[in-house]
Amino acid sequence: MHEEQIIKIDEMKKNFFIDNKFKFCNLTNKLLSMNLTEIQEKEFFPGLKGKLVHGDKITWAFWDVEEGAEVPEHHHHHEQIMHVLKGEFEFILNGNKMICKNGDIVVIPSNIPHSGKALTKCKLMDVFSPVREEYK
Repeated sequence: MHEEQIIKIDEMKKNFFIDNKFKFCNLTNKLLSMNLTEIQEKEFFPGLKGKLVHGDKITWAFWDVEEGAEVPEHHHHHEQIMHVLKGEFEFILNGNKMICKNGDIVVIPSNIPHSGKALTKCKLMDVFSPVREEYK
């Protein structure tokens, strides 16, 4: 590594501090890193529990979904990207039904009606932009 790069890394390290297991930026006092095990889980619908991380412009959701749990049809102004990490999830986007499995990704545009049902126990991730303020 070049000396110039080492100096930049050392300067950057001065801008962070650790509190318990979390990393904060000294410049903005905003949380920069955490461990998913440390985030409190909330139940949003029966059988749908999530852990959420909020940035300035995005919300990242980690969902544990019990078999048979349903997300009723809804829409929102947020763009959303859903990723199925594990399981089978029946997803309906604007009236079009699909079965999503491990590794599948669905891009959900703003204001398009969508719903879903876990056909098996599932692990899902969603990213929303802008931030889902109501999930804070």
